[in-house]
Amino acid sequence: MAHSTSDLLESGIEDYLEVHENKSMLRFITCGSVDDGKSTLIGRLLYDSKLVFSDQLDALEADSKRVGTQGDELDFALLVDGLTAEREQGITIDVAYRFFSTEKRKFIVADTPGHEQYTRNMVTGASTADVAVILLDARHGISTQTRRHSYLVTLLGIDRVVLAVNKLDLVDYSQEVFECLESEYQVFAKELGLAAPVCIPISALRGDNIIEQSPNTQWYTGPTLIEYLESVKIADEVRASPLRLPVQWVNRPNLDFRGFSGRIVGGTVSAGDDVRILPSGRETRIKQVHTADGDIGLAVAGQSVTVTLADEVDVSRGDVIVAASEPASVSDQFESHVVWMGEEPMLPGRSYLMKIGTRTVGVSVAQPKYTVNVNTLEHLAAKTLTMNEIGVCNLNLDKPIPFDPYGENREMGGFILIDRFTNATVAAGMLHFALRRADNVHWQAVDVTRNVRARAKGQKAALVWFTGLSGAGKSTVANLVEKRLFDQGFHTYLLDGDNVRHGLNKDLGFTAADRVENVRRVAEVARLMVDSGLIVLASFISPFKAERRMARELVGASEFVEVFVDAPLSVAESRDRKGLYAKARRGDLINFTGVDSPYEAPESPDVHLDASGGITPEAAADLVILHLREAGILQPGTGA
Repeated sequence: MAHSTSDLLESGIEDYLEVHENKSMLRFITCGSVDDGKSTLIGRLLYDSKLVFSDQLDALEADSKRVGTQGDELDFALLVDGLTAEREQGITIDVAYRFFSTEKRKFIVADTPGHEQYTRNMVTGASTADVAVILLDARHGISTQTRRHSYLVTLLGIDRVVLAVNKLDLVDYSQEVFECLESEYQVFAKELGLAAPVCIPISALRGDNIIEQSPNTQWYTGPTLIEYLESVKIADEVRASPLRLPVQWVNRPNLDFRGFSGRIVGGTVSAGDDVRILPSGRETRIKQVHTADGDIGLAVAGQSVTVTLADEVDVSRGDVIVAASEPASVSDQFESHVVWMGEEPMLPGRSYLMKIGTRTVGVSVAQPKYTVNVNTLEHLAAKTLTMNEIGVCNLNLDKPIPFDPYGENREMGGFILIDRFTNATVAAGMLHFALRRADNVHWQAVDVTRNVRARAKGQKAALVWFTGLSGAGKSTVANLVEKRLFDQGFHTYLLDGDNVRHGLNKDLGFTAADRVENVRRVAEVARLMVDSGLIVLASFISPFKAERRMARELVGASEFVEVFVDAPLSVAESRDRKGLYAKARRGDLINFTGVDSPYEAPESPDVHLDASGGITPEAAADLVILHLREAGILQPGTGA
């Protein structure tokens, strides 16, 4: 199976390279419990495929004696586990990718961690895999992690699974042990809806049934592991599916050429095909298909191409070119599985960025319908998701996107969530279906608009958002600003943090998740009031930047004014007539901003009021009104 020097000399290097270049590529992962032998298996594959150079072999021999776990024998796991912590503990922590090839196929293998705490790493490795090799120790049988990883690979759309019953040499190559484990796993696989997993008895350390049939298991007549990996069919389903071409780049090298570049993630495309551009829905035909090697008649899934269109239609990055006869769906509300990867918990209602294919949109995640205990497959009630948890949640996007369910097309239904401020990837997910209400509820166009309503009141509508610590003086300043505007004939309304918690938000507490929901509701109400033509003043601690940004985006940046009433904690605490800080210091009031809950100060507020001392509420109100006039919100001739 491996490539030898004589093979190259006999066939000729150029012929060999041509054959090698045209081999198909298979991506697979190894997963299973700690010490089941995942890294050892990959090391054995690299070793037996003759892809370990002499200097690497010398280093392996030295490392095996120094930090190995196999006595005087080679510890193949050391070819994969490169982190110091991995070698010290004899475990896999991060995902390790390795490349090797045989005469029939090229392979990229991801060695994923077995510990439950590294679920997010395992999901990362499995996200692009075609096959999963799940190892289990023949001595210990099917474990919680075996079930866990089987569920995860099924969730991630991997339907080709190999159960590699490892360390068979430690149970005397017992046929009875293997068949008992095979039967038990087949029953569990059926519960998951996993069709026909292949079970192979192996010893990764000894090399049994890895490359060649083992004389120690003459009772086994199935394929070796490498025979299965070389022969398993891949990509047929994707190529047989309808055309899906997410646009990565609008290619405009000169005035005479306008093409649309991207990688085909489903189906095929050729000149003359009728296509539809989503989400706009415009239809046209493919004029020509271009590649780096020139024009081609037919391109298939997996190829990167540039297509030109017969008509001048509007196409942008993030749009998807699809088969006109079998288009993808378009929606802005979904049910999905979400795998939370962030160290901070998911906050329902917070606005994140969703990257799906080549498109990035804003999204908020609703409170989970349930989380999944992947060890027992139980559905558990939950208010949020923490790191490595998996839940089913509804998603609300700020604009419609083209999609296919993840089970039909992983590229069109898989996404990641990104924190807007840190740019960290905090979750991965799989779209199941669009919510029915997304089709039934449409935005109703109206003739009397925000601007019409505002003109009737002789003013420009706006939302003035006061933020700062409790006791900073937000409500006092906001109240003065409203009184002066009202006296000048402006139409206003003041939303105050304490007041809305007596009605609209009386069901909310002060956890981070409840604070996010508190501001989300207020921002939605404020948007409606601004839409009615009012100048709305909102006075809320609103401790998180993300939610203040969400409020700005809801009403529009030109009609949003952020006022930071900046009082140091010591000053705010000294003004505490309600005694809230004292309660928080005693532990009688938890999640209090400034004490045991953070406040994220604005970095560039529209109005910065230094309330550390000296400025009076009246002077602060004057500064706010001055800014509103300079910003054109209080225009000359408006008001009384």
